[in-house]
Amino acid sequence: MILTDLNNGFRDVEQRRCVQRVIHDRLADDRDQQECRFLMRFWWQLAMPYQEVSMDELSLNVGRPKLDVIEALISAVQSSHADIDDWITTTRQVFPVIQDRGFRSAQDTADDAAGEAEKGRVPLPDTG
Repeated sequence: MILTDLNNGFRDVEQRRCVQRVIHDRLADDRDQQECRFLMRFWWQLAMPYQEVSMDELSLNVGRPKLDVIEALISAVQSSHADIDDWITTTRQVFPVIQDRGFRSAQDTADDAAGEAEKGRVPLPDTG
């Protein structure tokens, strides 16, 4: 299956961006770096006319549940705009938003430092 024509299958840029948000927010989990890398290459493929990733690469690097969802998206893009909308709705129902632990950890550390500074224990860094 050739993926280079996917960028032409969306109703408009907004529909493509919505699909990309679903992939980014619900499928590309950085706890599995290899899978995430190939899902993000597919994410990029949706906007590009050249080949960023192949189905063979996706098959080798993406787990079965997510690969099934990607294959359903490809079928939807090749079928109709309404099928893409249905894919968005279904995928949002099945896959929760991935919690970014790295971001949350950095945010928690910053919040902890700010809390300690409010108690007068640690000075806040001079920001400007």
